[in-house]
Amino acid sequence: MRSALGQRAIKLRICGIRTMWDTVGDGEFFCTGCGGDRNYRRLTGRLRFAVLGVPLLRRGTVGPVVECAACHHHFDTDTLDHPTTTRFSAMLKDAVHTVALGVLAAGGTTSRTVLETAVATVRGAGFDDCTQEQLATVVEVLSVDIGHGSAFDPAAEACGAALAIELHEALEPLAPHLAPAGRESILLQGARIALADGPYSQAEREVLTTVGGALQLRAEDTARLLAAAARTPS
Repeated sequence: MRSALGQRAIKLRICGIRTMWDTVGDGEFFCTGCGGDRNYRRLTGRLRFAVLGVPLLRRGTVGPVVECAACHHHFDTDTLDHPTTTRFSAMLKDAVHTVALGVLAAGGTTSRTVLETAVATVRGAGFDDCTQEQLATVVEVLSVDIGHGSAFDPAAEACGAALAIELHEALEPLAPHLAPAGRESILLQGARIALADGPYSQAEREVLTTVGGALQLRAEDTARLLAAAARTPS
């Protein structure tokens, strides 16, 4: 005589709910299961009551979900908000480059030491062909906007409305994906550029305050980090 469990298993093999998946998109994402960049399929599912494996009656929908092409695990669609390794690297390079330009625009490019520090910082971020002349040229363009700040952002008055926007656009999307130490590192790289020729100017300090805010650092943490950088021998 078959057990109740065995009879239930046979019944499930005869009939049950089956999911019919449809591909509605694809691309590349960072798969937390694989630990790297992978291709994915975006799927939506249709539930069907099936008998002997044949789908018959509709029973609603599921998804959408993201399926990794490598490990075939399913993830919520918000996993696509996490940048791929390639995209993250590009965002990080752009962030350091923009911070360097912001500090130079506030403090000027007349100091050779400042320019050398800025170039070393930008090259360290991955722009191997960066030169002092390139940075000085870009800063000259940005400096035209200095003094035309926004009433909604006092710090923007020092670094210029356009530059403040650039800083926020480069840093805000990156900040949620960085550990606190990573966000602090970007701020401190800007601080070292500003301090290369002496103490912070008012304009440099305000630019760095804008950087700290865009990186989602608390105001008191930004002030503490800037003060600590100023006390550290170069």
